[in-house]
Amino acid sequence: MLTETERRELDDAVKHYPDKRGAAIDALLTIQRRRGWISDDSLLEIAQFLEITAEDLDSVATFYNLVFRKPVGRHVAFMCDSISCWIKGCDQVREQIKKLYDVDFGQTSSDGRLTLLPIACLGRCERAPAVMIDQDVYGDVTPETVEHIMEKYK
Repeated sequence: MLTETERRELDDAVKHYPDKRGAAIDALLTIQRRRGWISDDSLLEIAQFLEITAEDLDSVATFYNLVFRKPVGRHVAFMCDSISCWIKGCDQVREQIKKLYDVDFGQTSSDGRLTLLPIACLGRCERAPAVMIDQDVYGDVTPETVEHIMEKYK
């Protein structure tokens, strides 16, 4: 059941659109900020609020890679796997993350601290390889700088 606070936030989000359905991504992200991810129950609640089918909303949720349809860690790291990042060594950065946190793409560390996901592009080609942790984007990441960067995310 949507909480009163969630309902207020969704009401605010839909005000910016001529049709409630236009707020689908905003609504998904609003509930995800509160609950950590979008469960099937949450998806149904949001769909009912937006007056669309759960199937239509799920197609939005599964297309948009910043909406999590299964539980994630306290922090989510998106590793850019574009050609620029590959050329500049993102595979070595991923290996260092894997070594330090025992996690690979699509996995969450056993302590629940970190989920590692690939992303097609972070728009930082000039500072490749790039990683986004939560909402913070880092460029020129090297295997040697990963541990220092991760200090912030305990």
